[in-house]
Amino acid sequence: MVSKTSPKQKNLWFERLMALIATVNLGLVVFDLTYVQWRDFYLRRLPKITQIYDPIKGIEPHRETQSYLQTVDALKEQVSQTGLTSPQARGKLVELSRLSVEMIDSNPFAAVGKSGTLEKIKNRMRDRVGKDSAKQSFATFWSQAYLSEKGWNQEITFFNQKISPLIASNYYRQIGENGEYFDDFWRIDLPFITIFAIEFLARIFYIKRRHPGSGWLNAILYRWYDLFLLLPFCQWLRVIPVVVRLDQAQLLNLQPIQHQINQTVVANFAEELTEIVVVRVINQIQISIKQGDFTRWISQQENLRPYVDINNVNEIEAIATILVQTVVYQVIPKIQPDLAAILRHNIDTVLHQVPFYRNLQALPGIGQAQTQLSEQLATQITSSLYSAIVSAVEDSVGAKLTSQLVQNFTTALNTEMQQKKVIAEIQSLLFDFLEEVKLNYVKRLSQEDIDAIVEQTRQLRTQPYIQPIVEKSSAAIVEKKL
Repeated sequence: MVSKTSPKQKNLWFERLMALIATVNLGLVVFDLTYVQWRDFYLRRLPKITQIYDPIKGIEPHRETQSYLQTVDALKEQVSQTGLTSPQARGKLVELSRLSVEMIDSNPFAAVGKSGTLEKIKNRMRDRVGKDSAKQSFATFWSQAYLSEKGWNQEITFFNQKISPLIASNYYRQIGENGEYFDDFWRIDLPFITIFAIEFLARIFYIKRRHPGSGWLNAILYRWYDLFLLLPFCQWLRVIPVVVRLDQAQLLNLQPIQHQINQTVVANFAEELTEIVVVRVINQIQISIKQGDFTRWISQQENLRPYVDINNVNEIEAIATILVQTVVYQVIPKIQPDLAAILRHNIDTVLHQVPFYRNLQALPGIGQAQTQLSEQLATQITSSLYSAIVSAVEDSVGAKLTSQLVQNFTTALNTEMQQKKVIAEIQSLLFDFLEEVKLNYVKRLSQEDIDAIVEQTRQLRTQPYIQPIVEKSSAAIVEKKL
């Protein structure tokens, strides 16, 4: 049986192939961008890489330092043939002393920013010979007397291991006509850019064909991140399309990172937005208070600004009626024993303060009678007060008098509030209060508060689905009704 590959699987394999090609290209870009900084490491550990890649970056051996190392090789060859004390070897040593002084004076390392390497060479030579001057240290080192005393093999081994690699690390880099360093990496990058350009055009045509109503610009913006693969400059930005492609190809899971980024962005945005909105509202209120809107609101009459009623009900009166009924019929009966106890205690306290009553306490039976009298008085007073309150609430005349009291109280308060001194003081206090709110609460909003809110929102979204429970409860209710 021949297995068939679905279009989705084919598309996934294509996405993975292109993602791997983009990853390889990004790896080459990173290698190219870091090659010069890491060239010393490659030269010591992987010299074959420098032999291959140096021409691409326009790097070639520096003539002066290369000549120096060649002279050292000639000296080693001469010593192996005629010995260290021969006139030919002496001539080579003199030449090396002269080249050492020229290397120190001309500093051929400076052109490529490797002056530190020359300082390292000078320090190592000073430590080896024991002199303060680098030039004198080189002159002493390249002398027959010093090499004979310390041992030729030992000293030349030191030079080969500690000095020669540092000198060999120096190089000369070609400069183009544009004044920039020579760089032929575009020859390696061009085939990749060509592949990405062909793929990008194909994707754009495909998107345009699937969405005929959208313009070419919208189709390009749909794959905006792929444009970084086509730029011959700022090549480090290719990390963006590479990461996106690896995620699309299911080779890299970016969901946790994406969630964290989204949460961070939302938290920062929510914090700033909350502060801006709250501060702006408070500022508007403060401006309104300064402009006298508060005064006009207090002093306005019904005919100047008619009140819009949507249900023909005075909500404030209705709420007050509900509260009064709740207190009278529900709250007071529950606390009536406590009120009676407080009243009884006050009666006992008053009686004990009367001198005549204190003298009667000495007679038998008076104490018990006093206790019964206090309880009866307290119970009778609380019952009478409660009955009076209930009667006042249920009595139409009492309700009318209470309503009149509320209206008169509101009118009197409104009249007193319209005095300039009172209004000015209230405005000042309100303005200062709003300023304190901004300082003590709005500016206290912290990143932790917003993060906690975002986390609570995420937990609400990830809670188990409760629709089956709701449906089950609804079915139970219907069954019960039936």
